[in-house]
Amino acid sequence: MAPHPVVQAIIDLSAGAIGGTACVFSGQPLDTAKVKMQTFPTLYRGFVHCFVSTYRQVGFRGLYQGTTPALMANIAENSVLFMCYGFCQEVIRFISGQEKEAVLSDMQKACAGSVASVFSSLVLCPTELVKCRLQAMHEMTTSGKIAHSQNTVWSVMKSIMRNDGPAGFFQGLTTTIAREVPGYFCFFGAYELCRSLFAEYMHCGKDDIGVAPIVFSGGFGGACLWLVVYPMDCVKSRIQVMSMTGKQSGFFKTFMHIFRMEGVRALYSGLTPTMIRTFPANGALFLGYEASRKIMMAQFDS
Repeated sequence: MAPHPVVQAIIDLSAGAIGGTACVFSGQPLDTAKVKMQTFPTLYRGFVHCFVSTYRQVGFRGLYQGTTPALMANIAENSVLFMCYGFCQEVIRFISGQEKEAVLSDMQKACAGSVASVFSSLVLCPTELVKCRLQAMHEMTTSGKIAHSQNTVWSVMKSIMRNDGPAGFFQGLTTTIAREVPGYFCFFGAYELCRSLFAEYMHCGKDDIGVAPIVFSGGFGGACLWLVVYPMDCVKSRIQVMSMTGKQSGFFKTFMHIFRMEGVRALYSGLTPTMIRTFPANGALFLGYEASRKIMMAQFDS
């Protein structure tokens, strides 16, 4: 027996929150290195140098700087993302004239994920703004770009409210949406395609392929996402962190500044820790989502 649509939405939301939590705890230090290298591409020689320098300057705590807003961001984003992902699949079934329980193709699921990402961007942008600022706070202070350091979530939020008002929390929203829409098309498309290939090879259903194939499929989806959208994510991080100085530039202006002054390589600064992070983090995301959703859905099986 299929659950009521409201119950189904709650299940998807809860499973997304569990997946988002698993994603943060498995990949936060590497995400911190990514943001630092995106914002200050000439400060570090590479991923290992960034990682070791952060540990020496701030300690192990520095690698988990921004974990609280990262948790808020990932739980909020993935809750809304997976809830809307389920809803968008129902819309696609309705538009294409399919039965309510019909299985969608991998391409149709990729389209559903892409549309769902627009809604998740609205809750992701404010929390990711705070996270990125906290992660790059040490470099912003030592480079003299800002006079006073803000080391807590609350102090960063107060600074944004005082200087920019409520609208300040949505700095980088356009870039976030521009990153999420194509990114999540690749993310869900690659994930579902990979699961389909595993199911075909193992001669079983996509829901029965096991833990390792789910983790690999999630990591593969994450890798495809970042390879496609990384330059846009770099621009987004730069906008959100550099707006602390009071100078706000749009997506195109920031992109062209990086391209002209720092070169194409700067747009991919921090890609190494991102690609290392994507398999454990996105693998944990989908494992947490699929496992918890399967348990909750089992309560409605007759």
